[in-house]
Amino acid sequence: MKVWASETFPSNTMKNAFRLILAMTVTFLFITWYRNAEQFPSFRYLLQICQESTRYKGTLNSESNSYGSDDLKINQLFNKIQGIIPKVTFTHVDNTTSARNSRAFLPNPKDMYCIGDPLTVQLNMYDFLGNRKKYGGDFLRARIYSPGLNASASGRIEDLSNGTYLAHFSLFWEGLVEVSVLLMHPSEGVAALWRARNEGYENIIYTGMFTSATETIYQKCGFHLATTDDVCEYRDQRDEEYFFCIKPPNLPCEALTHMNSVNSNHTYFSDVEKGLFNRSNIGVEIPNSFQAIRVSSCNKKDTAVQEKCKIRTRFPFPGGYFLRNVWYPLGCNMHRFETGEQITNCLQGKKVFLIGDSTLRQFIKHFTETLNIMMYFNHTENELQSWQKTLVSINMDKSIFVQWKKHTLPFISKTFYSVKEDTYAARQIDQIGGGQNTILLVTLGQHLRPFPFRTFIRRAINIRQAIERLFQRSPETTVIIKEENARDMDIDMERFSDFHGYVQYVILKEIFQDLNVGFVDALDMTIAYASNVIHPPLEVLENFISMCLTYIC
Repeated sequence: MKVWASETFPSNTMKNAFRLILAMTVTFLFITWYRNAEQFPSFRYLLQICQESTRYKGTLNSESNSYGSDDLKINQLFNKIQGIIPKVTFTHVDNTTSARNSRAFLPNPKDMYCIGDPLTVQLNMYDFLGNRKKYGGDFLRARIYSPGLNASASGRIEDLSNGTYLAHFSLFWEGLVEVSVLLMHPSEGVAALWRARNEGYENIIYTGMFTSATETIYQKCGFHLATTDDVCEYRDQRDEEYFFCIKPPNLPCEALTHMNSVNSNHTYFSDVEKGLFNRSNIGVEIPNSFQAIRVSSCNKKDTAVQEKCKIRTRFPFPGGYFLRNVWYPLGCNMHRFETGEQITNCLQGKKVFLIGDSTLRQFIKHFTETLNIMMYFNHTENELQSWQKTLVSINMDKSIFVQWKKHTLPFISKTFYSVKEDTYAARQIDQIGGGQNTILLVTLGQHLRPFPFRTFIRRAINIRQAIERLFQRSPETTVIIKEENARDMDIDMERFSDFHGYVQYVILKEIFQDLNVGFVDALDMTIAYASNVIHPPLEVLENFISMCLTYIC
């Protein structure tokens, strides 16, 4: 039977069309998968790359993996701090620095002081037995203040490396000025804190919750696991971020849904070192041999700075002062945003992304719960009680969008929180499109204090690189770094001492100093204000916010 070409044409055409549609479908699915896996990885995607074959036995350590091209920079920054840590040992607390036996005095007292004059206070340090200290390294905190004026400023400590220190101040206001210098930790305590911090990860215990339709299993997790059990590795290969959990029986690694963490009973301190960190030895006032200083205007003209603070403005330490509870930065003018109307006018038409910890969460809570200028979007009361959950707040009339999201691991919380919506801070920044109406605020530090210092450096470098990528695609985006603030003195010092925060503060400034970002020096401001709580009071918070909005508007 003769078959005409016209009879075979429809069959061949349908086959070719089917092949074309199939190829296009496969291509589309691959592109979709690639965009999700490569461009928008969150903890959910990190879980997906942990296949059944990704199992290990023995010791796993996030620091034992290769750091690649960033390894040299991390070591350089680590060694910068390592080089200033006192190399001291002791056998008894009596041989360590005693604040009460030490003395503060004016080496060159004057009959009259004027606004703008420098003031130097000398500190001679002694141990508990009354012996003069012959080396430096003590962690000191200095401030001047006038309670009646709600005025205060930080001081700069100069270590002469022989048991003598100079506290340098600038006299910014008129009136009676008090001087306070606290011994936060003796040099022996500083050495112990640094050594203990960098010995390992055992001070915080992470527990992962693995769930299925029929069971829930809790397993140990962390940055370091010494075990012979099968282990799930959750890895961000680009940024060299690693986290591990012991694999539950009969459940895949992808079944990890929630995480919590608590302080362990472990310590890296020796028995004799523990005595340095009793509350009675933390933040002790060094006695003054002089009275309050009277400062006069001396007929000096008001030289108030008129130009407002801008992105890339860099401040010394101290970089400003409080007067009547208002922060006055040096070298530029901070605008005051005191009312809800002023804030909404500034933020009109803008998207604000807050990435960090609960100290940055205070911003969105202030807008929404204190000032009532915004409304939470789709949050129930129970969800608001879970403080780790992402918060979104909006103002429809002014077209304002504000989102707070935690920076993720390492993140410390006794209550379980979902990891399915989590992603590292650098990846969160990668998901921001940017633009002239986009604001990014980042803070980093409080949750990293209990972990080896290289962990902090890597997180900070990854965030910097993410901000560089953001500027490449959207150079007009406003980026602000809020540095971590001082916190409580009655906490676990091995894990959360402000000394850990101070060295992070120093390195964070160096990592971000040449970027087109603004800084909110929360450490300077909270030391000046003597705000020794993890969440600063309203007066300080309002100045944080005003500083940020000055950069924006």
